Amino acid sequence: MAPTKPKRYPLLESLDLPADLESMDPQMQTDLADEIRSYMLDVISQTGGHVSPNLGVVELSMALHTVFNSPADRIIWDVGHQAYVHKLLTGRFEEFRTLRQASGMSGYPSRSESDHDFVENSHASTSLSYAIGLALAREDGDDSYIVAVIGDGALTGGMAYEALNHIAQVQPERLIIVINDNGRSYAPTVGGLAAHLSALRVSPTYERSKEVIGELARKIPVVGESTDEALRRMKEALKQVLQPATFLDVLGIKYTGPIDGHDLEVLEATLERAKQFSEPIVVHTVTEKGRGYEPAIGADSEKLHGVGAFDLSTGAPISRRLGFTDAAEAIIAGVADEHPEVVAITAAMGSATGLGRMAESHPDRVIDVGLAEQHAVTLAAGLAMGGRRPIVCIYSTFLQRAFDQLLTDVALHDQPVVFMIDRAGVTGPDGPSHHGAFDLAYLRMIPNLSIAAPSTADELGGMLETALAQPGPVAIRYPKADVDAIPSPPYQPVPFGEWEQIRSGSDVLLLAVGRMVPVADKAATLLEDEGISCGLVNARWVKPLDPRLQEWAAQYHRVVTIEDGVISGGFGAAVLEALAPAGMGGKIRTLGLPDEFLPPGNADVLLSGRGLDAEGITATILGDH
Repeated sequence: MAPTKPKRYPLLESLDLPADLESMDPQMQTDLADEIRSYMLDVISQTGGHVSPNLGVVELSMALHTVFNSPADRIIWDVGHQAYVHKLLTGRFEEFRTLRQASGMSGYPSRSESDHDFVENSHASTSLSYAIGLALAREDGDDSYIVAVIGDGALTGGMAYEALNHIAQVQPERLIIVINDNGRSYAPTVGGLAAHLSALRVSPTYERSKEVIGELARKIPVVGESTDEALRRMKEALKQVLQPATFLDVLGIKYTGPIDGHDLEVLEATLERAKQFSEPIVVHTVTEKGRGYEPAIGADSEKLHGVGAFDLSTGAPISRRLGFTDAAEAIIAGVADEHPEVVAITAAMGSATGLGRMAESHPDRVIDVGLAEQHAVTLAAGLAMGGRRPIVCIYSTFLQRAFDQLLTDVALHDQPVVFMIDRAGVTGPDGPSHHGAFDLAYLRMIPNLSIAAPSTADELGGMLETALAQPGPVAIRYPKADVDAIPSPPYQPVPFGEWEQIRSGSDVLLLAVGRMVPVADKAATLLEDEGISCGLVNARWVKPLDPRLQEWAAQYHRVVTIEDGVISGGFGAAVLEALAPAGMGGKIRTLGLPDEFLPPGNADVLLSGRGLDAEGITATILGDH
């Protein structure tokens, strides 16, 4: 059989983008949009990435780059996972094939990649704050535009409202906010704003009502006061009858829409009109998440929001292994069956954090607050004060956004909230903003908060049972990694604050956390082959430390801590702080992640590159002897 010829994308490969967009006729624009969707699907099906969000913004991205002059005009994407089309339109066709690979293209805007990327915006609800800052920082004579593209899901986050309030106050010039409204964030968008946008979205009279207002106002005779003032009053009165106010009208920010986010002619005309206003204006576009690829449309868009490699013909993942998230899903549903006081909370990522099964069996006990991590954590504190046992299911990287609430709302009040922290440690291809490298360091400093790190799925189940029996808050952090099997209830509680001794020895004591336990076990075997006798302890409670630590450490010449978090302030630092007063600080070696933001890449490769595989640990310890 003859080899398959590589698929060609003549427009994407030949055009000088985005410069050539303005001169393209409608048919060329349609052909380019088709090529972009096809090319993205071809690449992402092999590399993994965010499928449905980017399929939905093809025409919107093209219109933005036709009407605005990037990078002189700054386009800011919120959340940045919808910026793939933007990357293709700004000269990164070939680089796109390396999406989310080590030393390849980031899955989010990246300042190191292109002058067209202004912020590495991979956490939601931040674009409007960046935008107002950029607008206020412009020097006299700078007539550039600032364009913030924000999804309706990101508008559920508190920062977006804070920024809107500030925008309404200072009214910066040439600031355009584009709402990409597809009715979904990761999952369907929830809350009052979602209902509000939905009502506008389905109202066919909205745009026509504005025209009617203008026509009627011009026909009404004016007597006894200035024409301008009379028209303004009558226009406002008619507006309240024909066109109910949006929440943006109440704030004092101009609004237009909703418009079809896939009609290039309408998009370009509307954006051109928006440029004529000196004050800020919101352009509300309605798009279809997953457009052009049936497996990614509607309810299925959640499955193809962010994925690994998949079968292009069906949208199904190419390989599906059991992971800690799968184990957490079964365990949470199991404890919910046994503990009617348990309530689970998610910030718009229910299925992604293992709440799918509980949402099916106990829908009234799963609360989705939208992309509002701060609210989620303080809500949990309130629920705990009222007698419930809340479980907050959240990625490590997103819990960072609620640090103050974790500290002062939960821990200060010593409320029994359990945090199920998914994606802890090195997570892989999503890169620096998504690695959960910092949780051990920032959690360890919080009074009253206990921290657990299971090394197996069985241990995860036991830790959740133990956590639910504690009188104060407990954080359980676990990696994006495979598990052998899903445990079945009942789950045997893990003794609180007690470590597990796996090996005994005489030369080196290895203290390993979470996913590093099996790695340390392999290193111990390699070291035994080199004549070094190793003890190994599964330090499954990072806080409190096991009271036997000093006794164990005294039996060895060397103590090595091994963790998948930053060394600064992490587990190793805790051990050093505990042993140094006893005169044993000199025998401690801490191994963990360096003080830097890690790039995208395979988690095992990233850990190995930093000496955190069995061979690297072995080499470090041999080098110390």
